[in-house]
Amino acid sequence: MMKSFSISPVRFTGLFAARPAIYASIVLVAAFVACGYQIRTQTIFSCPASGYNADRYLAYCQGTSYADYEHGAFQFDLEPAALVSAKNADVLFLGNSRLQLAFSTTVTAAWFSAASARYYLMGFLYYENVVFAEELLRTIHPRARVLVINVDDFFGRSESPPVKTIFHDPAARQKYLAKQLWQRVHASACKTLARLCGTKFVIFRSRETGAYYQGGVPPNKITPVSYDQNVSQDVVDSNVATAIDFLSRFAQGKCVILTNVPFVETNTGNADAIAKRIGAKLVAPASLEGLQTYDGVHLDQPSAERWSEAFFSAAGPEIQSCLEPHGAVRPSSYQSNSQ
Repeated sequence: MMKSFSISPVRFTGLFAARPAIYASIVLVAAFVACGYQIRTQTIFSCPASGYNADRYLAYCQGTSYADYEHGAFQFDLEPAALVSAKNADVLFLGNSRLQLAFSTTVTAAWFSAASARYYLMGFLYYENVVFAEELLRTIHPRARVLVINVDDFFGRSESPPVKTIFHDPAARQKYLAKQLWQRVHASACKTLARLCGTKFVIFRSRETGAYYQGGVPPNKITPVSYDQNVSQDVVDSNVATAIDFLSRFAQGKCVILTNVPFVETNTGNADAIAKRIGAKLVAPASLEGLQTYDGVHLDQPSAERWSEAFFSAAGPEIQSCLEPHGAVRPSSYQSNSQ
């Protein structure tokens, strides 16, 4: 019978005791592999770098150790050209990422080019709302004559995870400065050797218009758009109070157009009620067939193109009127329409 061969724990330990360099090498290799895996799956290097150019920076990378950059970029003026564009825009769009992706279209760019007007999409990821918008508007002092606001969730008052960090973490600025530096390394390294970078979902953002450009592998949960006409009176009352306060401070002398970018179970009932209570025009095309989201939350690109085209068809004449030297503006007080 053939005898089995084994190394006893004593002999195994003794082997490394006699060969400390072997043990140290194995430990170093293991540490290197673990570190490389973490870099490739959790940091900015988990995302592709193909979206960088003179106009675009990386706004978000799905790597858990990187994630958000755009909030800090605005709060700490890390992308000065973006803030200048937002300040000088003729039409400023406010809202969350649903608004960003719905208007990051060739239709939007073409409409404003034809109108010889500047626009800026100042929405943010993480279901961002009026809390962060107010902070930025106080800093930027935009010159826009028209505000387009995605009413969905915008007039809620909660701090998103990035905003909590920015507002309450004393080290927040340094963290975002580090993220800015890593973008330079990321762009250079991945250009030299593309295989260094992964394929996780990534969003690049235009400094000139704020538009989003997606890359990597996006979520794949194709879901048709749907609508909910129910009205939650508590939500409407709370949103109306916040809207009146916001508009009285930041929309004086400006036209205000509300919209409601569709997704799964779009709440049209609340949006209609909020718009009526504050006396603002609501433009939210809801008759388009076949619109769909790629993740249950955001319109896919073909749907965004179609929906934004319908929006400008409906809202375009009023936007153009407001941009004229003596164009129409909304009432100077929103209090009178709140009852």
